[in-house]
Amino acid sequence: MLTLPSLWNLIISTLVFIIADKYVRIYLESRGLAKGILRGTLVFAVAYLFSWGSEELIDWTENKIGITKPATANPDYLKQLLDVIAAPIITEPKE
Repeated sequence: MLTLPSLWNLIISTLVFIIADKYVRIYLESRGLAKGILRGTLVFAVAYLFSWGSEELIDWTENKIGITKPATANPDYLKQLLDVIAAPIITEPKE
């Protein structure tokens, strides 16, 4: 189930993205890969993967030490939502 990330998750993953971006650019520069769309896309993809990995590691750590509980789906939410949405639409016409 989709949940909003914690503030620490956002801060750390943003820092990891910036640091990974810097080091991947330096590495590709030293390997002789010219600046361009390919290099920019590669840098973004690798930095994104590092950032995503750090987010998953933070979530796993928070769940293991008990800061947050894993998200669980409640099947009643969908039924309640459909009841609220459909109530004005599915009404008997007044004669």
